[in-house]
Amino acid sequence: MKNYSVIVFDLGNVLIPFDYGRIINKLNSIEDGLGFKFANLYKEHYEFHRNFERGLVSREEFLNTMLDWTDHKINPDEFCKIYSDIFSLNENVISLIPVLKKNYTVLLLSNTNEIHEEYGYRHYEFLKYFDKIFLSYKVGAVKPEEKIYKAVETFSQKPSSEHLFIDDIPDYVEGAKKCGWDGIVFQNYEQLVNDLKLRNIILDGIN
Repeated sequence: MKNYSVIVFDLGNVLIPFDYGRIINKLNSIEDGLGFKFANLYKEHYEFHRNFERGLVSREEFLNTMLDWTDHKINPDEFCKIYSDIFSLNENVISLIPVLKKNYTVLLLSNTNEIHEEYGYRHYEFLKYFDKIFLSYKVGAVKPEEKIYKAVETFSQKPSSEHLFIDDIPDYVEGAKKCGWDGIVFQNYEQLVNDLKLRNIILDGIN
């Protein structure tokens, strides 16, 4: 049985589900079809989004492009609010963090950008439970690139094999495994608790 000392959570769709459909609906309410146009452009130029998450695209450059895609119907602050009003809380999964923290180093590892952090989730109280938060735009790499997992190891100072990663995207879990970590592909709370218990992770008080 493996010995784990570090448990690493993904953020989006594990701890905070998100729904990009909200953006489409709000933009469509500003002008008919604007949301669909924006969504198509965003999908066609997804690598631009990825490079913003890598920190390779500046906030100014990103916003200028987003305002072009929304035909300048909104100002930068309005865009940031609409773009970031997509998150909700997965309370039962969040409740595991303080329990795990009693016996493990608990870290957060997310592909994200500074606008989503500032306008979307930075105020969430549960973030205080993490020993360290790793955001792609600050690290300069995105999952499943090796650099982002190695940034976690540099902080933890623990062997690769002692890291357990929880993410909803199989490719990102596979990226962690290539670095010597163990990984769980998140589906729901019940499945996660079961997978943690199968690894003999200490979950005091969790049935």
